[in-house]
Amino acid sequence: MAKVLVTGATGFIGKHLLPVLINAGYEVFGAGSKDGDITQLETWSGFPKCDFVIHLAGRSFVPLSWSDPSGFIQVNLMGTIAALDYCRKYNAKLIFLSSYLYGNPPSLPIAEACPTIASNPYGLSKKLAEDACGFYSASYGVPATILRPFNVYGPGQNENFLIPSIIQQVLNADKVTVKDLEPKRDYIYIDDLISAILKSLNNINGLNIFNVGSGISYSVADLIRTVQQIKQSNLPVVSGNERRKDEIMDTIADISKAKRELGWEPQWSLEQGIKKMLKNYE
Repeated sequence: MAKVLVTGATGFIGKHLLPVLINAGYEVFGAGSKDGDITQLETWSGFPKCDFVIHLAGRSFVPLSWSDPSGFIQVNLMGTIAALDYCRKYNAKLIFLSSYLYGNPPSLPIAEACPTIASNPYGLSKKLAEDACGFYSASYGVPATILRPFNVYGPGQNENFLIPSIIQQVLNADKVTVKDLEPKRDYIYIDDLISAILKSLNNINGLNIFNVGSGISYSVADLIRTVQQIKQSNLPVVSGNERRKDEIMDTIADISKAKRELGWEPQWSLEQGIKKMLKNYE
């Protein structure tokens, strides 16, 4: 039975991932914040020897990264380097969850070969962590698969994120207020991301990078409309018309590489995913 170490096991993605790994027959060790500072090698020395590391741990709320860039870089970069050192020590294979790193792309959909750009301090921390994966793979032979999820959503997600925020407002407020209705994003349901992680466990050789998205984009207005249609509500929608500096107006993942090499493709539509989320509020 293969052993898998999952960092960030108590976070949004980790909570969904662990039971699926266990049901798939893996022996799983889940590491959360109570197990120590993920950036410190002493913390990793307390973990059992495993065959795989799925590195989820890190700081992820983009707006906060602007006020604490060094904190985000410290956790997300040094935590990944510690994971890579663990893999080097035990000859383990790494799956690293990165992020959308393409900035304003020249064309859509966006393939993995598109140049990467750090649009915010969080993105910078992930880009540096990807570079570390590439260095350890080339210099130490650590097998590493980098997954670049686009906009993940699903049950249990923090309400600071857009889709849970919209759901909360539709259920509990007399109007829906957002900053901007126009930006479009490629949203990937949590179960589809978990499926991509599982598929990746069987295909970690050298260094590889895969987009994980739906291949479809939706605007903020589309999200509100979808939630309201499901709940049969018609609340007024208020936009602050606050366009962020260097706002990315549209993202669509080219997922042909993941389909071809991992045998993976998304199964959940946006409407299905939001319906599943809404059941958690009943």
